[in-house]
Amino acid sequence: MAKAKEVATPTVTLSNLKPAPGSTQSRKRLGRGPGSGLGKTSGKGHKGHKARSGGSTNPGFEGGQMPMYRRLPKRGFTNPFKVTAVPINLARLAAVEGGDVTPETLAAAGLITRPSQAAKILGTGDAARAYTVRGLPVSAAARAKIEAAGGRVEA
Repeated sequence: MAKAKEVATPTVTLSNLKPAPGSTQSRKRLGRGPGSGLGKTSGKGHKGHKARSGGSTNPGFEGGQMPMYRRLPKRGFTNPFKVTAVPINLARLAAVEGGDVTPETLAAAGLITRPSQAAKILGTGDAARAYTVRGLPVSAAARAKIEAAGGRVEA
């Protein structure tokens, strides 16, 4: 039986790192003479809108016809004071230490980013133990499950 030839693997260091062969391309050097193949007009053809600097149309351009976003009427408005509460299901309350559920304990458990962030307890899942919820809005289904588990919801 022939012995397998051992091949020494070169050590990879910062001094000999290089990309795999064929994985990179050199950038196009435009306007560097006729020998480059991309001299004179630099691959942009002759004159016209697309030969100029900044020569491209906006995404909604429809060839000069009135664009869709200007043909349709504006409707409604966006309320700048809207507050969106983070939904927190009962099943996720198992991450909270102890039985008190407040904005501070939710933030400590990583369920919300900061105590001032709006959150609401929803009823998906079951209450693992008796919770006392303070300072948070609670859905009707979640309230029923918390009270059925022996907990209470305080305003």
